[in-house]
Amino acid sequence: MSWQIFAVTTMLFWGVYGVLLHTGRLGMIASDAGKADVANASMKAFLLVGAAYFVVAVVGPLIVLAKNNTNWSFTGKGVTWSFVAGTAGAIGAFTLILALAAANRVGSSPAAVMSIVFGGAPIINSIVALSIHPPEGGFKAIPVPFFVGILMAACGGFLVAKFSPSNAAAKKPAAAVAPGASH
Repeated sequence: MSWQIFAVTTMLFWGVYGVLLHTGRLGMIASDAGKADVANASMKAFLLVGAAYFVVAVVGPLIVLAKNNTNWSFTGKGVTWSFVAGTAGAIGAFTLILALAAANRVGSSPAAVMSIVFGGAPIINSIVALSIHPPEGGFKAIPVPFFVGILMAACGGFLVAKFSPSNAAAKKPAAAVAPGASH
């Protein structure tokens, strides 16, 4: 399969991640025991995310590596950077959980959080990638449309977060007027 198919697949899964995570958090609040645990609902949802990561990120690769007859050797540099990358991803997932919970407390939706995350992530990715792997010819070799794209990503993330219809705080129903009361 081509990298584009995998990239689009990743986009689709990460695109639903925040909403599904928020839905899981809400599901934790609606406890069968009748005791809502609002304060810990986000961490309970994240615990299950960790279990899913274990299954997908540990069991899956073990099966693929075994199927591909790997030699099971790992380099120190590869282990170190892969662990750092995994830690960055896990911390990002953890802070995403905290952001979704905090946004919910003030009446914002997952759409606002995810728009900021996914609007800003490509910008951070570009800055870090350019710092670690600078382009041949230096920074002056970077075409102007790249910088326009960075600006557009920032503006797009902001606009989607600010004006998403799902970001509007829930409107309170109008107070019922008692029969016979004057308006």
